[in-house]
Amino acid sequence: MQVLRTPDARFAAIPDFPFAAHYAEIADPTDGTRLRVHYVDEGPREAPVVLMMHGEPSWCYLYRFMIGPVADAGYRVLAPDLIGFGKSDKLAKKSDYSYARHVAWMRRWIEKLDLRNITLACQDWGSLIGLRLVAEMPERFNGVVLSNGGLPAGQDAPRAFAIWRAFSKYSPVFPIGRIIAKGTERTLSDAEIAAYDAPFPDGRYKAGARIFPSFVPLGPNVAVPDQLKAWEVLDRWEKPFLCCFSDRDPITRGGDALFVGRVPGTRGQNHCTLSGSHFIQEDDPQGFVRCILDVAGQARG
Repeated sequence: MQVLRTPDARFAAIPDFPFAAHYAEIADPTDGTRLRVHYVDEGPREAPVVLMMHGEPSWCYLYRFMIGPVADAGYRVLAPDLIGFGKSDKLAKKSDYSYARHVAWMRRWIEKLDLRNITLACQDWGSLIGLRLVAEMPERFNGVVLSNGGLPAGQDAPRAFAIWRAFSKYSPVFPIGRIIAKGTERTLSDAEIAAYDAPFPDGRYKAGARIFPSFVPLGPNVAVPDQLKAWEVLDRWEKPFLCCFSDRDPITRGGDALFVGRVPGTRGQNHCTLSGSHFIQEDDPQGFVRCILDVAGQARG
């Protein structure tokens, strides 16, 4: 695999992101390629972990308004960049990415840091990968907070997602920052849009962002058997599982109905509707934080 690394200078003027960079090197389980994963690590090191997982095509910058409040509440907050995004390494070829590989890469990262007592906070692809990790290593997780995401297993794609998948595949331009700005209710500043563009100096770095939508198992997809296997675990999951989807996301609106009542851990939780569009971390970070602290507090007792 050809590995690309975004120059640090690209991140020199990022607004509202005072967090120190941390890196861990993992080996691809298929061919042994060494890959560097970037992550934010804030709060007491011995405290219970809140793992904030971003999606497509963002990076952990998405959680910049949430990391501090959760760390200040006494939790260790880890927010990694998926391979292909943010300050983590990127692969030059679309064919070097797969859903299964992303799960394997993040599993190796969790195992390398030996993370335990984890509350997962996830959205978008953060949920597709994060919920698979919960299913593969349930003993490491204490609870889940899910917003605007899911664990699809072959059902039909919503029209809005089908349009997005076609755009990511065929559009001659792929302006990451403007794509994210269209997925928020509030208006992002030019500096914020530039921060989302920062990981991608040119089109070579966007292979992962381009190919990700095609991996979502909506419709026939090679990942469906693995999704169904993960659902077998979630169907028995009794630890806290809280849904906080937003009211104006055209892609995932109503997706909480697939979890609430089915996953045992959803019973008795304070499921709520947050105010905003797809990237709820930009529109209602305070609401998302309240839900995280609710679930993490239950796990802490």
